[in-house]
Amino acid sequence: MGSLRNQKPEIKTGFPGAIIKPLDPEEFRRQGHLVIDFLADYYNNVDKYPVRSQVEPGYLKKRLPESAPYDAEPIEEILRDVQNDIVPGITHWQSPNYFAYFPSSGSIAGFLGEMLSTGFNVVGFNWMSSPAATELESIVMDWLGKMLELPKEFLFSGGGGGVLQGTTCEAILCTVVAARDRVLREIGRENINKLVVYGSDQTHSALQKAAQIAGINPGNFRAVETSRSTEFGLTGEAFRAQVESDVESGLVPLFLCATIGTTSSTAVDPLAPLCAVAKEYNVWVHVDAAYAGSACILPEYRHFLDGVENADSFSFNAHKWFLTTLDCCCLWVKDPSLLVKALSTYPEYLRNKASDAKSVIDYKDWQITLSRRFRSMKLWLVLRSYGVANLRKFLRSHVKMAKNFEGLIGMDKRFEVVVPRNFATVCFRISPIEIGGNRQVVTKEEAANNLNAKLLETINESGKIYMTHAVIGGVYVMRFAVGASLTENRHVILAWKVVQEHANALLNSSS
Repeated sequence: MGSLRNQKPEIKTGFPGAIIKPLDPEEFRRQGHLVIDFLADYYNNVDKYPVRSQVEPGYLKKRLPESAPYDAEPIEEILRDVQNDIVPGITHWQSPNYFAYFPSSGSIAGFLGEMLSTGFNVVGFNWMSSPAATELESIVMDWLGKMLELPKEFLFSGGGGGVLQGTTCEAILCTVVAARDRVLREIGRENINKLVVYGSDQTHSALQKAAQIAGINPGNFRAVETSRSTEFGLTGEAFRAQVESDVESGLVPLFLCATIGTTSSTAVDPLAPLCAVAKEYNVWVHVDAAYAGSACILPEYRHFLDGVENADSFSFNAHKWFLTTLDCCCLWVKDPSLLVKALSTYPEYLRNKASDAKSVIDYKDWQITLSRRFRSMKLWLVLRSYGVANLRKFLRSHVKMAKNFEGLIGMDKRFEVVVPRNFATVCFRISPIEIGGNRQVVTKEEAANNLNAKLLETINESGKIYMTHAVIGGVYVMRFAVGASLTENRHVILAWKVVQEHANALLNSSS
């Protein structure tokens, strides 16, 4: 790769003629085929790479020049550098041996939908800027809402509506702001410091971040304690106790984020009792099903959403476990006007007859930013290319693999599953029973936590599989999240063998 050290006076672009043609159709066709071939080869070999990147911090600066090239460089040379310099620094989320965090599942339909979206490169902030982008989004959001059996009030056909955000963080922030302004219109903006936002101690940190951005007093953020006795779900009783305490203190309960499938353990907050308490105190309830929402298109998992009819908003990430590729967060609200009131601006340069007549949706008023991508294109391709039946088969296959992994754990008495498995993520550890010796400075639980942390790190350093951890109720667990598109049961069996091999070595050395 070149740099400014190799400056030359003449122009060499790598394109026909003296002036570049950045959208020359035939050159696009040629280079596009090369990139597709590169990615196809990558997926053919992705299982051969260490799943977690093995590079050290700052590795890339040592490999690349200090300055951008003066002359154009051919795509062939750039792709060689991608292979040699970039790929080693990638943690391979699409590897069949990837079991960390939550999945970011990819698919041919998702990739091609992204390609079409990027190729058209429209900026669909309002209906007029690209009618198809707005109208397709409203249609696929109703399609997906029906697949989830969301109450009609969440659909455009029932007076609500859906919008594609980038991430759950954005979805929660938008709903917090809508809830904030709804209440402040009643009690006065000078009382913003009285507003209280609620989640559990298992709720994603996106809620606390959204509250901070929305101007909620940091002292008024509540992470209500959960326990193993309720499988780390937030109970209606605990929520009520906190709300009543805040009301007695002169505060104003504002917003509850209930989670279906928490990040740490995929715990489920029971919606019906939580919504009942929220209704008494006029609290906005947002249901965050970022991970587990995908599974709720399965009839056998739909019961986890019982009570959603009494919530105000609902979101899940199609880019996690729904083959749609990052980024694609699906958000539905019962009353879109509350989003619009909180988020709308209407400068003269965006005025048009359709918007003035209020006969169209302008999605700029449903989100933080003005500009927005044509995300519905990839979701449309996924829904059409696979259909409900195949999407259900895909999800069920991962649940079955997680059950198999859970069964393998049960056959080795040194290990235990720490919390019940709800979906396709298994939380497990080496049991404290396996910690020997009576002269320990720390308790057996502390020793077990240390041992499991060491085990996980040695497993990940091997590059054979990749898992991440959580601490739940003071217990360090390894999380085995099945969801990569290429994963098969043989990869799950291999993963368990890797866990056992490293556990054997660690236990033998510690004893």
